[in-house]
Amino acid sequence: MRIGELSRRTGVSARSLRYYEEQGLLTSSRSDTGQRHYSGAAVQRVTLIRQLFDAGMSSRVIATVLPCVDIPGDLGVAEETFTAMMRERDRIDADIARLIETREALDVLIRANSRHRAELSTAPGTGGPAALTL
Repeated sequence: MRIGELSRRTGVSARSLRYYEEQGLLTSSRSDTGQRHYSGAAVQRVTLIRQLFDAGMSSRVIATVLPCVDIPGDLGVAEETFTAMMRERDRIDADIARLIETREALDVLIRANSRHRAELSTAPGTGGPAALTL
């Protein structure tokens, strides 16, 4: 199938498909006129690539993981893939830890702001309920 058909069947833009090829994630053959042609298996491949991107993996990490799909019986490839996946998991764990710290700092600010707003709403002359009393 040509690039337009693969794009329609996967919902991935032709530009993204060309990028996947540039990164070594997807392959095609070329016609005499230079048009890309993909096998039927390309639909599943693109779907997997999208899932990996959606999971937050970079094209570099995806390129490291995909050989395990392509050559499932090769122990060396399986070991390299395992190492890459563990590295990616460690990166995600570190990102989660940073996000938790950021959320905790934001919670402190939210509590302080809530106290401040409560004080302002009861202070005379601030337009809050206390300001309405004569």
